[in-house]
Amino acid sequence: MKIFFAFVKKEFWHVLRDTRSLIILLGLPVMMMLLFGFALSSEVKNSNIAILDFSKDAATKKLIDRLDQSQYFSVRHILTDEKQIEQAFKKGEVRMAVIFPQNFESGLMHNKKAQVRLIGDASDPNTSNIVINYASAIIRDYQNEVFGLQKMPYQISVETRMLYNPQLKSSYNFVPGVMTLILMLLGAMMTSVSIVKEKEMGTMEILLVSPMKPLMVIFSKAVPYLVLCFVDVVLILLMAVFVLDMPIAGSLVLLLAESLLFILTTLSLGLLVSTIVDSQQVAMFISLVGFLMPALIFSGFMFPIENMPKPMQVMSNIVPTKWYYSIVRAIMVKGLRFEYVYKQTLILVVMTVVFLGASIKKFNVRLG
Repeated sequence: MKIFFAFVKKEFWHVLRDTRSLIILLGLPVMMMLLFGFALSSEVKNSNIAILDFSKDAATKKLIDRLDQSQYFSVRHILTDEKQIEQAFKKGEVRMAVIFPQNFESGLMHNKKAQVRLIGDASDPNTSNIVINYASAIIRDYQNEVFGLQKMPYQISVETRMLYNPQLKSSYNFVPGVMTLILMLLGAMMTSVSIVKEKEMGTMEILLVSPMKPLMVIFSKAVPYLVLCFVDVVLILLMAVFVLDMPIAGSLVLLLAESLLFILTTLSLGLLVSTIVDSQQVAMFISLVGFLMPALIFSGFMFPIENMPKPMQVMSNIVPTKWYYSIVRAIMVKGLRFEYVYKQTLILVVMTVVFLGASIKKFNVRLG
């Protein structure tokens, strides 16, 4: 074991002396958290809108002021003709147009109903849907203030409640996603590249003739990345709690243990890649294209898996990020215990054993 720890210490010094690797390992999580937290948030705010008001009464002015004063909208244009709406959309100046018909207030007060037309730019359907929902909510709030005390016959009341994330913060979604992507990318890529680098430089043969078993030499190269990836997990959690104000609802110990398991899964995958390829470029390409793209698509972080065709849903089951993302979200956001994530944990354990077994077998074949 002394020889093994000596090899691990040597690998640590190699990593610590490599400034570029340290920037990737420790700088990438910070950069991604800041980008997703402040620049790439899924929340839609300060959207430019156009107003076409045929009524110009007190009610429409109040609604326009409410839209403009909210954090979601900024009135960019006051239009006079419906033909101007399409021009505003073509120029990309607005995301939504609001049309108030003539006699809006009169119809609202006397007939107890009035129509507001919301026109969204559906070239970006998700954003358009979010913007229209925001505007509809503001209009409903105004309507409730006007008719709040009046009971209509045969009225259906809808009460909504958002569990786990009542403020609808996007950080509750992207923090588990960023953790998943970073660990998948760094764990697999850095391990495979570091071992393949030894092959390219011709130093792997020197390591393999050392007193330690060849397989332990390979494991010793993975240990520093295990530690550094775990440091990344701690760093991400600290930023989530203290920078993005996202609490950890469940057990921190369980979350760290599951993260350690997923790191072992990615390292095993990196070891498997390192036994197959002989150049850093190929290892990097497999890590970026073969791992990152499936991690983005099939984890459920960016795109709902339920919306995918059945063959792609089945394919997502062999991607480790799907199961880890589900675990992190269950523990961190919902506060669930191990009994709710044991199936996903078992799947990651099986994947780790399979990847590690395949890499050991392939490695022994290469030695033979």
